[in-house]
Amino acid sequence: MPYLGNEEAVRELRRALSNPNVQSDQLRYRNTVLKVIRAMSQGVDVSGLFSEMVKACASVDIVQKKLVYVFLCSYATLNPELSLLVINTLRKDCQDPNPMVRSLALRNMSNLRLPSLVEYVEKPLTAGLRDRAACVRRVAVLGWAKLHNLQPNSEIDAAVVNELYSLLRDPDPVVMVNCLRALEEILKEEGGVAINKPIAHHLLNRLKETDVWGQCEVLRILQHYRPQSEEELFDILSLLDASLVSHQPTVMAATLSLFLHLCSGLPPVCLAALERARGPLLAACGSVSREMRFTALCHIQLLLRSLPGLMGAHYKRFFCGYAEPAYMKQRKMQVLVELVNDDNVGLILDELKGYCTDVNAETAQAAVSAIGRVGRSYSDRCLEILTGLLVLKQEHITSAVVQTMRDLVWVCPQNSHTVCLALEACEETLQDSQGRQALLWLLGMYGEQVAGAPYTLEVFIDGVRSEASVGVKMELLTSACRLFLCRPAEMQDMLGRLLHYCIEEETDTCVHDQARLYYRLLHCGIEETRKILLGRRSDPSLGVLIGRPAEPVSQWAPYFNTLEPLRQDGAAEAEPASRESPRCVPCEAKTNVGERITSRSLLLLDAGRREEEHLCLEELIRSAVVPLCSPHNLQAALQLLNIQMLAFTPPHTLPWRVYLYTHTQRAHAGHTLVLGELLWPGETQKEGGAEPEEEVRVTLRQQPPDDEALKGFFSILTTVLQTVSSQGE
Repeated sequence: MPYLGNEEAVRELRRALSNPNVQSDQLRYRNTVLKVIRAMSQGVDVSGLFSEMVKACASVDIVQKKLVYVFLCSYATLNPELSLLVINTLRKDCQDPNPMVRSLALRNMSNLRLPSLVEYVEKPLTAGLRDRAACVRRVAVLGWAKLHNLQPNSEIDAAVVNELYSLLRDPDPVVMVNCLRALEEILKEEGGVAINKPIAHHLLNRLKETDVWGQCEVLRILQHYRPQSEEELFDILSLLDASLVSHQPTVMAATLSLFLHLCSGLPPVCLAALERARGPLLAACGSVSREMRFTALCHIQLLLRSLPGLMGAHYKRFFCGYAEPAYMKQRKMQVLVELVNDDNVGLILDELKGYCTDVNAETAQAAVSAIGRVGRSYSDRCLEILTGLLVLKQEHITSAVVQTMRDLVWVCPQNSHTVCLALEACEETLQDSQGRQALLWLLGMYGEQVAGAPYTLEVFIDGVRSEASVGVKMELLTSACRLFLCRPAEMQDMLGRLLHYCIEEETDTCVHDQARLYYRLLHCGIEETRKILLGRRSDPSLGVLIGRPAEPVSQWAPYFNTLEPLRQDGAAEAEPASRESPRCVPCEAKTNVGERITSRSLLLLDAGRREEEHLCLEELIRSAVVPLCSPHNLQAALQLLNIQMLAFTPPHTLPWRVYLYTHTQRAHAGHTLVLGELLWPGETQKEGGAEPEEEVRVTLRQQPPDDEALKGFFSILTTVLQTVSSQGE
């Protein structure tokens, strides 16, 4: 914002601009105009010199004209009446023999951005479209787009639109690209520029004539065109083949985006294009520009969602450099987790272990979290590393390790014994609330395996008055109640003191209400409390599918070559590290515990039950052969329709269960989540004895409710099960 002041300097500049001696000396006149521009760039309010600068515009010196035009475009909106004085000079310059003067006049005439001047600008712009100089045509084409942006509600003359379409065949490639940009802006409400077969092939044939950004623009606009036949489609792909492996990352990304758009109905072609783009993407990861490297990493994460093994042989390219910024290291670690397999797991874990002691605390915690995600597939190796990190007694590392162990036990409860052994005496190092909440959760869930669990909780209970975190207090209440159910003699007095404080003295409403809830729950009886706080867990016969299944390219193709991958947090979407093939990891049974289901499916199903508005559907499907087939064969059949399996019981295990989920398109807007359970009891008791049950019970829960979408999903699921059943026979 220009500041007021320096009135004397402005008066001095006005006297110099009005001095006939200065005006007669071209060099002195230009230097005076330059002083005005310099003062304007320093924040001095020089709008009072508008009339003098208008006079300075009438000069044969091109440099002076450029300086004056910068001033006029900056202050035209503050002086709309005086701006009319500039139009005559600009219109005169539009007829100058020098094409540079003509283009300069047209550009600044459209940059004045005054609605009152539109009628004076249209005629020079129309003449500029037919100018013999390419530089003038370039400016005139973009001038029409600026004019439309100035008055978006006004109708553009159809003759102008036709003229712009005809200029798509202009011999100058920049004019052609500018026409595409202008038409896209002018025809935005109509869906953008219309591309037919002759225009599409013309643009493709001239693609190599344009510069890098011109090629990107042409490739983006070509997404409006749909080939009329498969033969034409492959002809277009052949023309784009060279651009797909371009050494320019921007051209490669735009070409791949067009490939994915054109081949949305041909998944094998899309996957082949992704493999072709591997080399340029890896080259972009080694770019000098940090921004380019980060963008390439984000887009590689997208590709790995459909081709998990695409970069498997090149995992060392994603090792972090010492001088790299923290955000780059964290993104590389997310990619490394995606690339873990049986062959490289040792090297990747050693590399991640080195990052755990990084000087940047966020990077170190991200490395610990990455090891935890690898641990869902290789728990023994990762738990050994995590246990060793606790010995360092570093606050941020200990906090990250405890949180990671909590997440790991949640997915793989068979590791609870090893985790409980590592928890001894780590509470002294924990200072942040997130780490303490994780420790309290572990002590509450598996406190019977930790000898000193009650005494650790006693330290927290004794210091509850000085505890600032509400989350820690609420977790402490839950953990104390859970541990009381397992070890009542040691916890009775401590739990009483904690409940008394939270009910009588605590000022936070959430903590107070939760304490009253547990107090009344305990009054209902120990067994009722046990059912709620130590309810169902995973079935010991269930196996968890380790490894995220490959997603269809169509799910993320619309976001490729946009800013969306940069805004997404890859860690939030990261899944366990074994990417070669889904594996079944059996869950160990715990004593004195009811029926268990896999933790992830329990979380989703309970979330579905807690929602007030959801639909529930229970039906029977005659397909008794399905439970006898391989779980992975069934999973492969379901994945073709984007139905994901959460967990399953092995074949010949009764009762046979499969938990699955999917997202379906709602009738009006958004998506709806469908959670399902397939149950086959195996046999039923009848008068003649036990007979095999030929029906699979399907239970579906949906939120938000959409009856039509739920019935459609059930119909599709029925078809899949019957198809698998017929193949099994």
